[in-house]
Amino acid sequence: MKKKRTRIVVIGGGTGLSTILRGLKQHPFDITAIVTVADDGGSSGRLRDDYDIPPPGDVRNVIAALSDVEPLVEQMFQYRFSQSNDLGGHSLGNLMLTALTEITGDFNHAIAEMSKVLNVHGKVIPAANKKVTLHAELSDGSDIIGESKIPSGHAPIKRVYLEPSNLKPLPAAVHAIERADFILIGPGSLYTSIIPNLLVKGIGQAVIRAKGEKIYIANLMTQQGETRSFTASQHIEAIHEHVGEAFIESVLINEKELPPSIYENYREENAEPVKFDIERLQEMGINIIPKEIALIENGTVRHDAVNLAEWLFEYTVKKRQTMQE
Repeated sequence: MKKKRTRIVVIGGGTGLSTILRGLKQHPFDITAIVTVADDGGSSGRLRDDYDIPPPGDVRNVIAALSDVEPLVEQMFQYRFSQSNDLGGHSLGNLMLTALTEITGDFNHAIAEMSKVLNVHGKVIPAANKKVTLHAELSDGSDIIGESKIPSGHAPIKRVYLEPSNLKPLPAAVHAIERADFILIGPGSLYTSIIPNLLVKGIGQAVIRAKGEKIYIANLMTQQGETRSFTASQHIEAIHEHVGEAFIESVLINEKELPPSIYENYREENAEPVKFDIERLQEMGINIIPKEIALIENGTVRHDAVNLAEWLFEYTVKKRQTMQE
């Protein structure tokens, strides 16, 4: 009898989501990635406005991360044109997803067809199947329109919201969340990659209702314009405030302190390592999981996809054994 694969739903966007998916696909997980469609900058933003479709960039990166093709094919899919005024800045994958959306008349259908072509491990589902605009209300009362402009705000973010506000999620996204054994939130930009997914009401509500364990993968660094000086608990509190209910049960944090050189390297970006305020997290009733999940390369810190995936695989096996005892 074939053993049932552990069902994992990962919710996020940006490079953080793609990074961890590259690790997860090496294990026997049933993966569904729910990807933000709030991006409005660069190639994605131009295609979004020209063709009135959700931005393809984050979805493209996730498809590439989960694909199983020759390296040259993935390189071609990710290739970005640079010598042309018309094509400059566009990646081939973005253009292919746009073309498929025009042909099929449906962005989600285009993703499914592209996933077949690139032999994707799992499902890739956009948080919404139509164009949306992300707004940020700042603490000084001003309002910023557009995901790409939000990090340049000069006051702390009070809240973010989507326009239109009555977005409906794809039934496949809700179904995946409801049947998931584990739901991973993050890592990624808090207000522009993670929270926008959960603002699609049906998705936020499905996550709250879901029986699977909800794990937040803590960011390693703060971000200028979004989370300057934020602790791990403040990231989680912001997520809960936007969804309207506390739902995160566990948090995965990096157990080793980052070297002093990282502080220097990120000083220009007004970023610093996220402080893991253990006592506050415990007060919130959150299970804290410290693991070595940071990888430092050329002075840049990011999540170690291999270590993170291996931890999750061991964690899910232990959980399953505990439930069977």
